[in-house]
Formats: sequence, C-alpha cells, structure tokens
Amino acid sequence: MESFAYLPGEEPPRPGPLARFLPPVPAGIVSAFLASQPLTSGGLALDPFGASPRLAVEAARAGLRLVVAVNNPVTRFLIEMSADPPPRAEFQAALAALAAARKGEERLETHLQDLYLTECVRCRRSIPAEAFVWERGGEAPLRRVYRCPCGEGGEFDAEQTDRQRALQIAAAARLHRARALERVAALDDPDRPAVEEALSVYLPRPIYALLTIVNKLDGLALPPLRRRCLTALLLTACDQANTLWPHPTERPRPKQLAVPPRFLEYNVWRALEAGVDLWAGEADTVPLTSWPDLPPPGGGICLFEGPARDLAPHLKGLDVSAVIAALPRPNQAFWTLSALWSGWLWGREAVAPFKMVLRRRRYDWNWHAEALHAAFKSLTPSLPLSAPFFGVIAEPEPSYLSAAVLAAAAAGLNLSGVALRTPDDPLYLLWRRRAFAHKPTEGVEPDRTSEARSSEATAGPAPSLPDLARQAIHAYLSRRGEPATYLHLHAAGLVSLAEEGLLPWGEEALTTLQTAILTALQSSTFIHHGGSDNPETGLWGLPELENDDPLPDRVERVIVNYLNQHPGADRTAIESAVYAELPGLLTPPLSLIRAVLDSYAVESEGRYQLRPEDAPAARLRDLEQAGEMLTHLGARLGYLPRWQKTEARLLTWEEKGRLVHAFYLLASAAACRLVRSNPYPPENSLLVLPGGRVSLLSRKLARDPVLARLWAGGWRVLKYRQLRRLAALSTLDRAQWKTLLDADPLEPPEQMKLF
Repeated sequence: MESFAYLPGEEPPRPGPLARFLPPVPAGIVSAFLASQPLTSGGLALDPFGASPRLAVEAARAGLRLVVAVNNPVTRFLIEMSADPPPRAEFQAALAALAAARKGEERLETHLQDLYLTECVRCRRSIPAEAFVWERGGEAPLRRVYRCPCGEGGEFDAEQTDRQRALQIAAAARLHRARALERVAALDDPDRPAVEEALSVYLPRPIYALLTIVNKLDGLALPPLRRRCLTALLLTACDQANTLWPHPTERPRPKQLAVPPRFLEYNVWRALEAGVDLWAGEADTVPLTSWPDLPPPGGGICLFEGPARDLAPHLKGLDVSAVIAALPRPNQAFWTLSALWSGWLWGREAVAPFKMVLRRRRYDWNWHAEALHAAFKSLTPSLPLSAPFFGVIAEPEPSYLSAAVLAAAAAGLNLSGVALRTPDDPLYLLWRRRAFAHKPTEGVEPDRTSEARSSEATAGPAPSLPDLARQAIHAYLSRRGEPATYLHLHAAGLVSLAEEGLLPWGEEALTTLQTAILTALQSSTFIHHGGSDNPETGLWGLPELENDDPLPDRVERVIVNYLNQHPGADRTAIESAVYAELPGLLTPPLSLIRAVLDSYAVESEGRYQLRPEDAPAARLRDLEQAGEMLTHLGARLGYLPRWQKTEARLLTWEEKGRLVHAFYLLASAAACRLVRSNPYPPENSLLVLPGGRVSLLSRKLARDPVLARLWAGGWRVLKYRQLRRLAALSTLDRAQWKTLLDADPLEPPEQMKLF
C-alpha cells in the first residue's frame, strides 16, 4: 500500500446549482492530486461518471484533457454551464425577456407572482409570499413566509384567502399536470405510471407555474445564449418547486423521493430570480467538445453522452494517463427528478436514454457494487499499469466504501491508497491496474495469486477473514494511539483484506465483508465507547496505549516543527505538511489542526508564525525557570523535591517517603501518553504548562474517552503564570498552596467534532 496523503481542499465560495444533489467535493483537490501524482503530458484523463461538474471543470483548468462519460442530461447541462458560465448581465437580460412575455393581458412575471399573493398582517397589503408551509397530505398551506415593504416579515399562520387560492389553482392546474406528464412519457408509454408517481412530489401550483414557463420558453425568440440562461434558471426553479424541502430543517440532501412531514413550497418566480446568483460567473471558459472531438492540448472537457461501458470500446489506441472521478452514490431522488426535468426542459427525446431510472424505486448497495463493477471493468483494459485511478467518495459510509473497493478489486484494480480524515469529509481512494489477469469468482478468494496460494500451502491454513480484520484493526488503533470511528476501523479492515487479495465478490460479498468486520470487533481486544448497541456509532479503542504516541500529540509536534522551520506558512501548506507526515487513515481532523494553530501561532493575512513566547529557546527558558521555582517552593513548604530519571521532566515532592505531588513539566500539550502511563495516583499528579496550551489539552481530552476518564480521577494543571504568582508569595504556606492551586483549573472542554 502506498503512503497516500490526504488532499487539502477548500469549501467552495458558493454552493452552485442543485448542490444538494451533487457530491460535496472540495475545491482544489485535483490540483493537489496532480502535485502528488504527476501525469504524463498530452495524455487523456477519464471521468467515467460525470457526477461532479466542479471536479471536471477543475481538472480541465489544471491542464487535463478530460473525457467525461455522462448519461444524465441534467448533469451534462451542469457541466456545460460550469465550463462556460454566462455573465450576470446575460441572465438578467434573459429573465427580463421572460418577465415581459405576455400571459393573456398580463406580464408573465405579474401572473406568476399573483399565484403566491398573501396579505400582510400589519398593513393588509397584498404581496407575493416567499414560501408557504405545508403538512404532508394537506389540501392547503398551514403558514406563509413573506417580507412586506412596510417592514413586517417572518412566518405567519395562513389565512382563509391563502387556502382558497391554493384550492382554486389546484383546479386550474389539471391541464398543466397532463402536459407535465406528456413531455416525459406518452400516454401509451409503459413508464407513464412511474412518471405519475414521480410527479407526486410537486404541488399543483408549482406545476402550473413551471409548465406555464416551459410553454412560454418554447415560443420565445431568444438568442442561443439567453435561451441557455433561461433553461438554467428554470432548472433550479424545478428543484426549488418540489416538496423535498423539509421545514425547518436546513440544507437537506434527499436520497429518496420521500415528502417530509412538513415542507416548504417556494415561490417559483422568486426561485428564478435567486438562480441568477447560483449560475452567473466570470471565470474563464474551459474548452468544451463533444465526442469524438478530443480537447485541445492545453486542457479541456470532451463530453461523451452515455455510460462508461459505451465509451470503453472507443478508447482503444488512445493514450489514457489517469482516471479522476467523484464516485456516484445511489440517489433515487435526483435521478428520478432528472428524468422529469429533462423531459420538461428538452423533450421526450432527451430523456429517452436515461428513462430507465424511473423504473427502479430503491437502490441498495449490492446493486451499486454491481453498477460500479460494470463501469470499472469496462475501463480497466484501457488503463496502463502505471496510470492512477483517483476516486472521491464525498459522503463516506461503510457500505459505500465497501461497494467501491469490492467492485474495483473484482474489475482488476489494486487498491493502492486510502485517505480518510473524518466521516464528515470526503474519502479519497487510489487504485492502479493489476498486473496479472483477473476473473471474478464467487467466494472469498477472487484474486489470490498462485504464489500466494503456494506460500499458504507450506505455511498452513490461512487465517479467517474476521481474524485478518481483527489484526488489521488492532494494528491501526495501536498506530493511532487513540479511539477511532467505526468508518476508520472498517476502512482499516478493508485495506488489509485488499492487500491480502481476500476481498470477496458475488451476491453476498458485502454481507460477508460486513460480518467479518463486526465479528472482529466483538473480540475483547476492543472497547466500544458509544452508549449504544449500534457499532457504527461512538468510538472504538484499545484498553491500553501501545506503540506510538497518540495522534493528537504527533499533530502538535508536526505543526510546531513546521512553523519553526517555515514561518509565515499559509494554512494549506501547513495542512499538507501534516497530512504528509500522517497519511492515509491517520489523517487528523481539521479541527485539531486549527486548535494547535490557535494555541501556538498568530495569523496575519492568512499566514501563520509561532508566537514569540513559543519559540523553542523561549520555552526552554520557561521550563528551566519553572523547574527552579517548583524546586524552591517545595523546599520552602517543607517537602523534599526530587527530580526523577524519566524521558519527561518529572519533579516529585515527597514527605517522609510519601508522594505529595508529581509535577510533569511541559512546554507543549503533548501529554496524552503521560496521562495514560502515569504511575502515580491521579489526585497527586499535575501538568505544569503554559496557559496557552490549556485549551488545546482540553480539546485532546474531549477526543479520547479513556484519557478523559483518567483525567477526571484527579489530575490538575499548574499554569506557568499561576506558578509565578505562587512563587512570588513570600508568606505562602501549605494551606494557601492547596487553596490557590485549585483556583486556576483546566478550562472545560469546548464542544468540537471528535473526528
């Protein structure tokens, strides 16, 4: 397994259109990947799924000639618009043209806004509502959301006129509903019932508004660019208009067409207006071609309209240098809605190749593994042995990861690297084509080489899958030195089985793998810190600290050493340095990196340097002075100070052979191992450290239940500033010492993500 460092990325400056359905891929990871895995110049890169427009455009801007296989017409349109985003003025002009179109004797904007009229509770003015709140199955809205020019605004109970208007529009929308069905599936189409079911996530008023706009758009004489702009705005309005917006939950990411108990019905015209901010851009155009015209040498995107398996036969003879892709996850909501929207925006012909998504109601992980396997298998013969296959799992979970890794192994790809930061961050996978022929087989030994089998024959029976998983998880937790999430342990077991060539394949592969890892965790070797019977919740750890220092202490040392050698480094450089030192499944969370920076560094214009008092020479002086003060204080109070011969700076105070205090003198918060391995009673033990380290120490305690429990046994801190005050008190006696020692306690842990 290669040492694969996590790739630092940035939160995109804005979410972008349909962001709730797209993989939340950080900006900048393609550039970071190319910096770590230089590719041969001039070759083609492949994206077999086209799941992330942002990833495709970023790859092209990084100089890659990217061929994207994309079967979803909506995703294809998103890539086209991301590659060549029209300026704001074009969107505004297109929207103005639509607003001025006539609906009978009215402007279209006025007609559509009047659908949402409500009355202000203060001035009784009629104004368009921003949204209405409904209960699932209701015939009329419960509440309305508006902002009136008089200053009144917020959420209010719906009035009788609001309910009556909704019922009147429902009666008038029947023809529009029929039109919405007809644009996707004809009356005799066997998929018509599935379209009708999908349409149930739209209320009558939005259907009336959307199909009125669709009909008007068909008849408007517009330049091609402005027609594209209106199509884009209408696409986001189609999403805003459905009932998959729970209230008051924020930022939903629906995977199924399941209407929430209470939801928002947004104003369709307001959604068109809001779409301008989502779509408008000023970025440089990325060269965009359609297959078989390949992108120019400087980078660009070639769109292949169809799945990867249809692209694969055309790749023979082409110089493919890499595969870079966000791996899709099952999303019945997005795929079904995409079929609806494609029909509404571009007609039945556009949705025909994608219409099969309407027939499937649920997508399980076994189905997903098979689908990924088909794509991987079709592409593998076109990949050189040295070409990297970089996959991004934007919303990782154990079954998602397992499906991807099992499918790739069965398709002839070797897992070369896994990098995971937290379950809330993207997970990165690196594969390379296997050097020997492979044929998927049922059972648990799909890719064992003849050499491996020969070795096993002489060495005795091979360990079982649970035994191998247990050994791998134990080794991982030992290296990490602190508890970890179930996803981390699942990944560790998966990596080990992949390295051994023991990944299963077949209908029961996912079940076999999940059972092996769960069986491994049932061993008394591991402790579950969770308070729940669900193994995927909480944290898993070892009862005792074993080989390496705990991960938080190593993170602290790496950052301090790096800042000492690279003053003025920016956060990306610091992150990269940490991830290079602690790669793969040891990647620390960003919250821990920030906590260390807060403890040690000052920031100016995005760059960090150590505080003057945290320079190594300054802290060495502080340590020496603290030792001298404690030695003198102990003697003054009638105790026997004694320096102990240990790796740590340890000073004890004794009285008649009895331990009174054990002082561990530190310049850092790297105390996890000290607390875990301390031979003295916790109530007699103290950490002596700078005040700036206390918050960082508190955060470390919050990450590790074992550490927190040991600390709660009576450990205390003595901050340098408090030690100086005590040493300066000429009248200090034992009673005062005890009282004042407890007057400056460890700060309570701030709430933070553990991983």
